[in-house]
Amino acid sequence: MGVDLGKIVPKKEIKFEDLNGKIIGVDAFNALYQFLSSIRGADGSLLQDSGGNVTSHLQGLFSRTLNLMGKGLKLVYVFDGDSPLLKYEEKEARLARKAEAKIKYQDAVDNENLDLMSKFSRQFMKLDNDMIEESKKLLMAMGIPVVQAKSEAEGQIAYMCKNKNLDYASSQDYDSLLFGAPKLVRNLTLSQKRKVAGGKTVFTFLEYIELEKVLQELGINHEQLIVLGILIGTDFNIGGIKGIGPKKALKLVKENSDFDKIFSSLNADFDWKEVYDIFANLPVNNNYELKWGNLDDEKIKKILVENHDFNEERINSVLEKFYSETKPKTQKGLGDYF
Repeated sequence: MGVDLGKIVPKKEIKFEDLNGKIIGVDAFNALYQFLSSIRGADGSLLQDSGGNVTSHLQGLFSRTLNLMGKGLKLVYVFDGDSPLLKYEEKEARLARKAEAKIKYQDAVDNENLDLMSKFSRQFMKLDNDMIEESKKLLMAMGIPVVQAKSEAEGQIAYMCKNKNLDYASSQDYDSLLFGAPKLVRNLTLSQKRKVAGGKTVFTFLEYIELEKVLQELGINHEQLIVLGILIGTDFNIGGIKGIGPKKALKLVKENSDFDKIFSSLNADFDWKEVYDIFANLPVNNNYELKWGNLDDEKIKKILVENHDFNEERINSVLEKFYSETKPKTQKGLGDYF
């Protein structure tokens, strides 16, 4: 879900050529949930192998990653670790909503209503440990570095960006800015179409957002940005303060530097300092190594074809196309390497 800053942050449309050779940290769970939401049948059912194992996430991960690599992007996938306690509380509420959606989905199945089946099926999707681990194995077989965060992936990515190990953070959510990522890229996909809540399709473009410019244009500092986010709602205080949107929250943080006073005057039913501490002091993994390798065709085919019934001819075709499009046009001389 994340914090909804889209209406007030300045953003710039960029092209993939602008990212050629750049190192980009991708919020893995954010991407995998996109695949689970979008790669489905007309009735909302996920892709599965002959054993009933979900494969939508592998299809999306393989296709998108290979396409982005073909554009010259150097990707690093970062996986969530332990969620902060406040997020666990929200997860409990989400489980209840998913259970309700599953009941509605079954009613739609019984009534053979494809539209409702498609709608409700997306509301109880789940990313389990097996899916996470096989995603990691596929990425490593593709020569992509995988980093395990101690806590939130977006916080880990922001830390790696500030350490200059990454050039950009990539996520659909704006939380990366609250965590302090200097540069954020959204809509990192070759497709300009994206499905949103309710199954609706919207047209998007590759967005670039720079934290420094956000703060300059809004006329606030980073501390105020975090508080602004808490006022409108984050993953750690869903819904924020009732009736407070981005513009009103911006006005509040600019008019009053006493954050305690702001929240007490609004009768907040949560401790804003606990939420603030997550963004300001998130535990991070500083023992990571970023090394890129070549595609291992055999490992890729073992995961996709042998383990999950992907069409081998199709996988070979995709790999051959990638090699054809990315092979050097001319032979390099020694001077090109130094």
